Amino acid sequence: MSRIDYSVWDHIEVSDDEDDTHPNIDTPSLFRWRHQARVERMEDYHKKGDDISKALNESRRKLAEAQKKVQELSASSTDDAKAELSKAQAEEKKQKKEERDIDKKLAEHNREEKKMPWNVDTLSKEGFSKSVVNVLPDATEETEEEKETKHKTFVEKNEKQIKHFGMMRRWDDSQKYLSDNSHLVCEETANYLVIMCIDLEVEEKHSLMEQVAHQTIVMQFILELAKSLKVDPRGCFRQFFAKIKTAQISSTEEAFQRRARGRSGASSRAGAKIPSKSNEESMYGKRSGRNAWGPGGLDPVEVRRQVQNEEVHRVGSGSLTPKTDMGMKKRMIIYL
Repeated sequence: MSRIDYSVWDHIEVSDDEDDTHPNIDTPSLFRWRHQARVERMEDYHKKGDDISKALNESRRKLAEAQKKVQELSASSTDDAKAELSKAQAEEKKQKKEERDIDKKLAEHNREEKKMPWNVDTLSKEGFSKSVVNVLPDATEETEEEKETKHKTFVEKNEKQIKHFGMMRRWDDSQKYLSDNSHLVCEETANYLVIMCIDLEVEEKHSLMEQVAHQTIVMQFILELAKSLKVDPRGCFRQFFAKIKTAQISSTEEAFQRRARGRSGASSRAGAKIPSKSNEESMYGKRSGRNAWGPGGLDPVEVRRQVQNEEVHRVGSGSLTPKTDMGMKKRMIIYL
C-alpha cells in the first residue's frame, strides 16, 4: 500500500490574515508587501527557468550542427578534411559537455520548485473553465391549429398515464408519479383533466369527478407557481408538494362549500353545452377538429376560465397564503 506524503503541507504561505503583527505595523501594507515580494520571486524563478530552457535548446542545436559536420568530414578523404575533423570532434565533445551541464541546471531548477512552499497562487490550479447558462427561450404565441395538434398528439401518447394521475389521492403518490413521469407536468395534462371532469359530471359520477377535480387543481397550482417564478413547471412541482404537505388545512365547511360550487359550476356548464347525453361523444373516444376537444365542443381552457370563480391562490416562495383576509396562513381549496 502506497504511503501518502503530507510533508508539503508542513510549510505553506497562506492565511496571511491570521498572522499576528506588531501593533505599530500597518498590517494591510505588510500583507501587500509580502504578496508583492512573493509574486516577484515567482516571476524571477520562472524567468530563470525560461533562460535555462532557451540555453539548452541552443546547445542542442549547436551539438546537432557539430555532429553533422563530423559526419561530413569523416566521409571525405582529403587532407584538409582530416585536419578539420579533429577540430570538429573537439567541438562536438565540447557541445556534449555543455548540454549535460545545462541539463543538470534545468533538473536542479525543477527540484527547487518542489521545495518551494505552496501559496495561494500555487496551492491549486484550474482544471477547466466552462460556464453553461440555461436561458429560458421566449415563449412564442401558438396558433389554434398548433395548440390543437399539440394537445391531440400529447393525449394520444400519454392518455393512460394522465388518467392514472387523475385517480391518485395522496400527495406523496402524486409527487412520486410526477417525478417518474415529469413530462406530464404541462398545460396539456391540465386541459385533459378538465375534460375528464366534465365527462364524469355528465355521466353523474360525482365522486370520481371530485377526485379528478382535485388532481386538476394540483396541476393548475403547479402551472401557476411556475408562471409566477418564471421557471419550467417540471422544475418546481417538488416545491409545490413540499409546501402543500405542510400547509394548515382551512375550515372544513368552507372548503366543502367551495368544492360544491366548483362541482355545481361544472355540472351547469356541462348541461348547457350538452343538450342530450345520448348524443355526446365520450372523451375516451377519438376526437377530430377544433370542436372535438371536449364533449359538445368544450374548450378545456375556456371551461377552466369560466368555472374558476375563485382566483388561483399564488404559491409563493415563502408559504401558501390566501388572498382573502380570513386569518389563515395556509390552505388548499379544491375547485374546477
